[in-house]
Amino acid sequence: MLEIARDVALIPGIIANAYLVGNRQSWVLVDTATPGNQRKIRRAAEARFGAGAKPAAILLTHGHFDHAGSAPQLAAGWQVPVFAHGLELPYLTGRAHYPPLDTSKPGFFSKLARLFPSGTVDLGGRVHELAMEFEGWETIDTPGHTPGHISYYRPSDGVLLAGDALTTMDLDSFWGTLAKRPKVCRPPVPATIDWLQARDSVRLLAALRPTWIAAGHGRPMRGAAEDLERLADDFVIP
Repeated sequence: MLEIARDVALIPGIIANAYLVGNRQSWVLVDTATPGNQRKIRRAAEARFGAGAKPAAILLTHGHFDHAGSAPQLAAGWQVPVFAHGLELPYLTGRAHYPPLDTSKPGFFSKLARLFPSGTVDLGGRVHELAMEFEGWETIDTPGHTPGHISYYRPSDGVLLAGDALTTMDLDSFWGTLAKRPKVCRPPVPATIDWLQARDSVRLLAALRPTWIAAGHGRPMRGAAEDLERLADDFVIP
């Protein structure tokens, strides 16, 4: 666990990150990493907020398995609701399935994605359409990677929780993926559904000129607003 800004802590994962947002009085968990991370996340939460700590809610940027994977066990254990954009709910309740991962696209991650499941979790009645705001944060619709993808932004200090609207590592490169060298890059190629929307979402986030860019994949980056602007200006659709 690593605090990257006031009331924002990263829980890094082998594949995807989760974030603790808030303080001992009130906090939320943003994304839950892959299945099997529930103990790690609970230990991190208790180390930060105290024994027995539980969030007001779990917030999902979208429903892919590497972001929602540990949500069922955490929600059941904590007895808290899960919130996601309304367009993500069919994928999180078993009523619809994301398109199969497109492993024909170029890049290392497309090859690696052959090992990943194309399905996600079924949260049943525990997941609800996003109907809460947490103080000081804005919810931003950033579709493209998935239909209902959302990001979170704190205007007071420019912290951006971008989910998979972009990445801060080069998943197209073998060495970039292995070393996780910080770099602002497009969203994960094999799982992105609508590239025109994805490009527009990156442009929307670039206009914010965030101080911190904290994504689902890669290490959080500070002072990378110009890098994000360059990605928006020269966004390559595979």
